Amino acid sequence: MDIFQSQFGPIEVDPDTIIHFPAGLPGFETCKNYKLLNEDKPNPNVYWLQSLDDADVAFSIIGAERLGFNYVLTLSDEECAAIDLTDTNDAMLFLILSRPSDDSIRANTFAPLVINLQSRKGLQKVDIKADIVFSNT
Repeated sequence: MDIFQSQFGPIEVDPDTIIHFPAGLPGFETCKNYKLLNEDKPNPNVYWLQSLDDADVAFSIIGAERLGFNYVLTLSDEECAAIDLTDTNDAMLFLILSRPSDDSIRANTFAPLVINLQSRKGLQKVDIKADIVFSNT
């Protein structure tokens, strides 16, 4: 277990928990390895995706279902291969949160993160061609 110094302070990094984005994220292509952090409480709402390649890079993310979004998303064979996705039940969708200057919090619903929970590999689906259904459940 390594100790990594980030804006959140020192964090332990178990190699078995690293999430790898083979292509990086748009604008952050050199940041390929991340650690998912959250508040130490049951069922956290917001997570932080902390880059292990650049301590200054971290994203606030939330599960799409937490905001009531149900995506019907199509991944190409190449995208599935890149994250070793063979069973759609292994995928989880996250949205990147931002805080614009008006102090509101916004979620990027047009470019979700797709993370294969089994392989711990992910991608950001930027060219989204998906049906998004909003539900209050």
